[in-house]
Amino acid sequence: MPNSEANTVVRTDLASVHGGVDIVLENVTKLYQGQSAPAVEDFSMRIEPGELVMFVGPSGCGKTTTMKMVNRIIEPTSGAIRINGDDVMSLDGNELRRHIGYVIQQIGLFPHFTIAENIGMVPRLLGWSKSKVAARVEELLETVQLDPGVFANRYPRQLSGGQQQRVGVARALAADPPVMLMDEPFGATDPITRERLQAEFLRLQADIGKTIIFVTHDFEEAIRMGDRIAVLSERSRIEQFDTPARILASPANEYVRSFIGEGAALKRLALIPTSDASLSLGDPAAPETTIDEKSSLREALDVLILTGAARVNVTRDGTVIGSIDQASVSATLRLPATAQRRDQEV
Repeated sequence: MPNSEANTVVRTDLASVHGGVDIVLENVTKLYQGQSAPAVEDFSMRIEPGELVMFVGPSGCGKTTTMKMVNRIIEPTSGAIRINGDDVMSLDGNELRRHIGYVIQQIGLFPHFTIAENIGMVPRLLGWSKSKVAARVEELLETVQLDPGVFANRYPRQLSGGQQQRVGVARALAADPPVMLMDEPFGATDPITRERLQAEFLRLQADIGKTIIFVTHDFEEAIRMGDRIAVLSERSRIEQFDTPARILASPANEYVRSFIGEGAALKRLALIPTSDASLSLGDPAAPETTIDEKSSLREALDVLILTGAARVNVTRDGTVIGSIDQASVSATLRLPATAQRRDQEV
């Protein structure tokens, strides 16, 4: 059973960590009083420092409950959870949560606080000086591409849903936590806004390198966002835990296949940069059909189909380095999944 907070607690040293840290869950179970079956049963996983791991599964499968046990919003019934080597049950719960960023679908901004006050809330609780808090608020607003001079003194009701969601991310990052927990953070936004927020967050994560658990029911979002995906079934049973490319190429069972759905090949193309394809000689005289080498093969295929061109030039820093056609796209897709993006051994 979990230790009581009445016992002696250890202060967390997470405040001194500015990159990502490892998270280890061992045989974690949550059984609610009066229920015959656990909501989460014997869940074990290791998440590497700086890794963005997606929990995907149907409603009620236990994915959010599992995530909430990491910061002890929900207390585990049994098992062990360690962050950077520290057993979370030995830490003061409130202090632990102040050093873990938390973003939810409903955003949860305080309506009577300004945007600056919302973002600066946790740093103030941690005793930061006013000047340090103000500087951090300005930095984060710029990071999430909201002009501090325009947005700092506004109230949440004066922002669009997408802008509020960016403020929610900024608030979660305010104390520079090494760990972030994200519970369907973009699920309430329209498809265009959601895609923009996903792209902005991936850009941000490339710079900050936090360790992130991201809960979603959207497998497309999991493919786009995750370094690894945990496909979960009832009681948070792990059906497959692997990179997006490997799951798409080799689903572990019929349950995982049902999440992938139709069009697995096209989904895999979105994970492979054009630079991974075998390029032929390019034609600098055809600039109207070009694509950057960092673009995905799915984007290259879109250009080929929409323009009707036989080949598309591939560029690096604006210079043509070769060209690609539909045959090259198909040939690359047949390569082993180990050659694809975000598919390093861990």
